[in-house]
Amino acid sequence: MQDQYRTVAHPGVHETEVNRSRFLCALAPAATEQEAQDFVAAVRKEHADATHNCWAYVIGADASVQKASDDGEPGGTAGVPMLQMLLRRDMRYVVAVVTRYYGGVKLGAGGLIRAYGGAVGEALDTLGTLTRRRFRVATVTVDHQRAGKVQNDLRSTGREVRDVRYGEAVTIEIGLPDADVPAFRGWLADVTAGTAGFELGGEAYGDA
Repeated sequence: MQDQYRTVAHPGVHETEVNRSRFLCALAPAATEQEAQDFVAAVRKEHADATHNCWAYVIGADASVQKASDDGEPGGTAGVPMLQMLLRRDMRYVVAVVTRYYGGVKLGAGGLIRAYGGAVGEALDTLGTLTRRRFRVATVTVDHQRAGKVQNDLRSTGREVRDVRYGEAVTIEIGLPDADVPAFRGWLADVTAGTAGFELGGEAYGDA
């Protein structure tokens, strides 16, 4: 698994104009290929009157799914440069749709490649990106008396508290980088006098 990846911070649209053609780049995070396809379909529906709705998406922290469409533009002049821009920026779990409203001036193949790739690059710059890092999900079990202090200490040291459940004991789910696990075990034993339970779970990604 990749240790980290970048994705778009939030959905949004950025508009550019090239020789009187309007290019609207809609970007969104997408956890699955289905989410990406649903986003493409929604943009196409919203801009059904546009000349073209070209798209590209990258799914998987290792970019295992990469797809693009020129939607009627000359082959390789729209979807591919959009996809290349996403990959060049190390973007993952992201979908881009560039809607073009033709302005009457032909751009030529080179102009189209620059316009479509540039629209995605500008949208990324404008909307912003964030980095998500790989971590292990870990579960800490403590008694009710110590739970409050442990939670406060976790948050004050910047640990991501993902979930807290109250039962006979208090179960706190956190995210830990692999490298931090041994030191964390020691810290937890110290602050709870060795009474806390600690269990490592699977891997996930969280905001860096």
